[in-house]
Amino acid sequence: MKMTDTTSCEWTVTGMDCASCAGKVRGAVERLPGVSHVDVALMAERLRLTLDETQTPRGGVEAAVQKLGFGIAPKGQVAPRKGFVLPGGAFPAQTPDADHAPDTTPPPVKTPDPAWHQTAKGRLVIGTGLLLVAAWAVKLLASPGIAQGAFVIATLIGIAPIARRAVNAARARMPFTIEMLMTIAATGALIIGAAEEAALVVFLFAVGEVLEGVAANKARDGIRALAQLVPKTALLDISGRTQEVPADSLTIGQTVLVRPGDRVPADGEVIAGVSGVDESPVTGESVPHLKEPGDPVYAGSINTEAALRVRVTKAAEDNTIARIVRLVEEAESARAPTERFIDRFSRIYMPAVVGVALLVAIVPPLAAAQPWDTWVYRALALLLIGCPCALVISVPASIASAHSAGARHGILMKGGAVIEAAARTTHVAFDKTGTLTVGRPRITDIVPVNGTEAEVLALAAGIEAGASHPLAQAILARAAADGIAPLPATAARALPGKGAEAMVDDALAWVGSPRFATASGVLDDTAQRRATTLEEDGKTVVAVFRKDQLIGLMALRDEPRPDAADAVRQLKSLDIKAVMLTGDNARTAAAISSTLGLDHRADLMPEDKVAAIRKMTDRGRVMMVGDGINDAPALAAAHVGVAMGSGTDVALETADAAMLRNRVSDVAGTIRLARATMANIRQNVTIALGLKGVFLITTILGLTGLWLAILADTGATVLVTLNALRLLTFDPDKQT
Repeated sequence: MKMTDTTSCEWTVTGMDCASCAGKVRGAVERLPGVSHVDVALMAERLRLTLDETQTPRGGVEAAVQKLGFGIAPKGQVAPRKGFVLPGGAFPAQTPDADHAPDTTPPPVKTPDPAWHQTAKGRLVIGTGLLLVAAWAVKLLASPGIAQGAFVIATLIGIAPIARRAVNAARARMPFTIEMLMTIAATGALIIGAAEEAALVVFLFAVGEVLEGVAANKARDGIRALAQLVPKTALLDISGRTQEVPADSLTIGQTVLVRPGDRVPADGEVIAGVSGVDESPVTGESVPHLKEPGDPVYAGSINTEAALRVRVTKAAEDNTIARIVRLVEEAESARAPTERFIDRFSRIYMPAVVGVALLVAIVPPLAAAQPWDTWVYRALALLLIGCPCALVISVPASIASAHSAGARHGILMKGGAVIEAAARTTHVAFDKTGTLTVGRPRITDIVPVNGTEAEVLALAAGIEAGASHPLAQAILARAAADGIAPLPATAARALPGKGAEAMVDDALAWVGSPRFATASGVLDDTAQRRATTLEEDGKTVVAVFRKDQLIGLMALRDEPRPDAADAVRQLKSLDIKAVMLTGDNARTAAAISSTLGLDHRADLMPEDKVAAIRKMTDRGRVMMVGDGINDAPALAAAHVGVAMGSGTDVALETADAAMLRNRVSDVAGTIRLARATMANIRQNVTIALGLKGVFLITTILGLTGLWLAILADTGATVLVTLNALRLLTFDPDKQT
């Protein structure tokens, strides 16, 4: 069996103004030999596929897309935005446009999108409009016969580029396109003598295409705005002297100077200076955060007070803003179940309407001796209703707007499927440490049993050295504050749900829960009573012990986040049940949960959390909220897994959603945004199908004609897109 080498390829495709455009690109390339796994993202203007270049070269893919009239260039290059040339050069494509004739030479730099009247589509609108006005003038000043000829000329010139696109699509085995239906309708209208109406329909179609392009660009502006948050230049610090360099040329380890009022040019760590930094461009949190040496800063955030020197820790393509943009763009590929259903439905809808139009054209004249011209005219009008553009765009336009709105408020949801699942949430399960609590516990009590406080702390710090868990960090911080050096340890490892162990002085030692210490046989009744007393005060107790010997106890307290109680209240107002799942002991869990006003499950091992989530999924739709590190199994078991974290790799790249502001109340905000998005989608589907249905009936009854039919098509698409754009202004924090 012959093995084939396949390559993952990606291009930027310009000119996709609606979902049918993306469908044309997909249909054209997926029929090529050696092409598989085709993914076309409308809002991200991206084409991605797997290609066997021994069967089809990359140039073959590009040619197939260009024949449909779209601009295309490999990822990283600027795709041409070319227009089309009409017969006789009436409207030359001398300015960039998002649609039509191929040009394989991309410009060296990206230029701003031109105004609508500078594009080829805009020129077509202006040109067809002038021709229509001229034809009306001829009608007023000349004989009806001459006026009829003027309308015919206006129609033919206007329909020519549309017909060319229809033919190219048909050659790619896609006969049912709006261009083909438009061409047939306009040509048929000319044949039956309705030239004036045909010219008007061509003009209205051109207007609709321009409006679709404007609306699509507006929908993309949210993603573009995110990408523009990172400054283009940076002040590179070289031996105390600064040099202005492109921000995307910075490498890990270099030092940059960030002056007051400047945007941070890269993800990094403060090495000198103290200043407030406004992280709202990244997390949506408007209150500046004080940054000192050792604190992280994110690209795109704004230095508000004093100069900072920052060591770069992430390359430009990996900074927080770049990852957010990438995730928002990638989310378009994770289509919602509703979108997949509508996509399947639309493939049936257009051929069905064409079939109905054919029956309308021939059945009444043949069966009831009705006038041919009347029913052919109605059939032509029906053809213009057959394009499902508005229906197909109804979901992705809303999803794209929701992603942009969420990203501006520090909420990332990875795709339409996640949004749809979040909207249906009935139960929310929270991890405790680092989620409902601040995640920065501090040691409140050290109870030595065999040794001194210093010895207990030194042994615990040695075992936990290098660990990242919040409790471990608290132990290490207390040791550093007290000037106590951790004992040398080797072979350290975490014991999930129990604690940690290491070799200290050639013998095993542990830091673990009282339950683990009891199971190990080192916690006597006196120590157990002392641990119980501490736990009843809402503290977390850990035992420090060696084999057959308890060294001491330590109690730590981690305060609830300031907004945790309000977040639980907001969830209740949304009729959502909340529960806390924790590996901590029952007494500490009860103290925290009673403060916040939610149920709790305590003493849970990681597998117990998964079991609890699965049990909850039997009763409803579950969202699990955790820190994205220790709760991975539970996050995966829930219908929606949400990671808390201010721009961390884990928070951005694991789970189904991420809360960048570390605010528990954003969980309710996420659900509000998801529900608003699904309501918007339902409105869009109603608009799309409602208008189509009304005009389908009125056209068959002869109440509406060609020009109203084209308004039903392009008008519905524009209305649906504009309705989706309303989500860009949605505020997830606003409670209704």
